[in-house]
Amino acid sequence: MHETIRVGEMSVTFLKTRHETNDAFDLFELTIPPFARVVLPHIHRKYDETIFGVNGTMTWTLHKYGKDMPNEVRPGTTLFIPRGTPHFYANRTHTPARILCLQTPGVLGPEYYLEIAFLYRGGPHPDLAGIGAVMSRYGIVPISQKENLISPRPEG
Repeated sequence: MHETIRVGEMSVTFLKTRHETNDAFDLFELTIPPFARVVLPHIHRKYDETIFGVNGTMTWTLHKYGKDMPNEVRPGTTLFIPRGTPHFYANRTHTPARILCLQTPGVLGPEYYLEIAFLYRGGPHPDLAGIGAVMSRYGIVPISQKENLISPRPEG
């Protein structure tokens, strides 16, 4: 296992990197605290993503067929996100959530998350323009923040 990378409130721990798998895949654990979310909805141009629920519940919203489709990922469930699919994720609950993320082929490696983590070091508000630039370099397209994609409404 690799060193845990703190990206804002979230933690990323690689289990296998593209460097170890000859670019076949990246596999990492992502832990999201209560009411945290990814800061920019986005599209992956170069890889597919499969999410495996481990602990807690996360809501992954995919934009498909012209509408936003929320998907709850709980322990034992999986979600496949084909490349080119706009998506967003949030933990809308009072408990931390943990998932395994498999990206095929491996494109990002830990270096992507280390670059993003650096942009959070200036305080609680990340450099969104800087994050967008890093995303673009790795083939991730930030998309406009539509209200129905980014509203992290708590459960219960």
